[in-house]
Amino acid sequence: MKTSANAGDNGFRCYALGRVNGEAGAPDYMRRFLMGSIVAAVVGLLLAGAGYWAYWNFYSRFQPVTISRNQAEVQHLLDEASWVSDGSGGQALYIVTYRDSASALRYARDEAPKLKAAGIETRYILFARPDLEGAAQSTAAERATVAELWLTRDWPLYQRWMATPANSWTAAGVPQADGNLARTAVVDAGRRFNERLSQLLKESGVDISYPLILWRDKQGFLKACGCSDRQAWAFIRDDVGAPDRLGQPDAGPIAPEEAAPPQDARPSAMPYPDLPAIPPVNAPAGGTMPTPSSPEARPATPPATNRPAPSPRTAPAPSKQDDTTFY
Repeated sequence: MKTSANAGDNGFRCYALGRVNGEAGAPDYMRRFLMGSIVAAVVGLLLAGAGYWAYWNFYSRFQPVTISRNQAEVQHLLDEASWVSDGSGGQALYIVTYRDSASALRYARDEAPKLKAAGIETRYILFARPDLEGAAQSTAAERATVAELWLTRDWPLYQRWMATPANSWTAAGVPQADGNLARTAVVDAGRRFNERLSQLLKESGVDISYPLILWRDKQGFLKACGCSDRQAWAFIRDDVGAPDRLGQPDAGPIAPEEAAPPQDARPSAMPYPDLPAIPPVNAPAGGTMPTPSSPEARPATPPATNRPAPSPRTAPAPSKQDDTTFY
């Protein structure tokens, strides 16, 4: 009886031990599954965040902004501003900037010819920056030139100003704006124009930087761009249909008859020049080579003289010596 009872107790203990081991193993497996899921979710979120940041940093933030608010007032400000251009005509593109903007100078140098090739008229609107905490951000020569451009729209004056280093520009021959109420009011009007335009563009989400460029795309929508970074310039060219680079168009493949000879594969090799024949030493000075049949080509006989012909020289006589005989 004890043997059967002991066997039953041992079986019960084994069954209980197995239950305990099974219940203890299940939470450990679930814990590993949950930790792996959390790590995968965190890694996925980090990758998604990195991808979005890369898209925004390298592409999205350089895209132009379509003006969605106060379009009429923005266009009214542009129409009333005193811009200068070369008068080439075509679709208008406005560049708002100040004289010392390095990005604006690069844009005018690199992109303006491409825009002109696409039939775009580039219109420049310049202003003199106001003082910042009592420190002047513009010179007297700059303020005088800005006032003159707003009053006269003198394109040659603008070209001379841009071609001269800012530190060397003295505005010679241009009336001073400082001390002149009318011209000072013109300078202030340019500053108010820039402040009001920047305020309206900020409401549409435009990041204000210079040059501040405004244009209409092919569908007629008014767009703006704070284009201090050159990566934003390509979007403007795409909108207006300007070429990415200027240069001679490709002439196409070379025709067979125009191809270089096979023995000289260098593209810059020149053909051997055709040189005239070298005349002999006794040729006439005219540079022409007489033909063999002409009498001039025959050797001339020396003229006869009165001198007697020399007698033939006799052979030396042999002389005998002691050892040998010499001739």
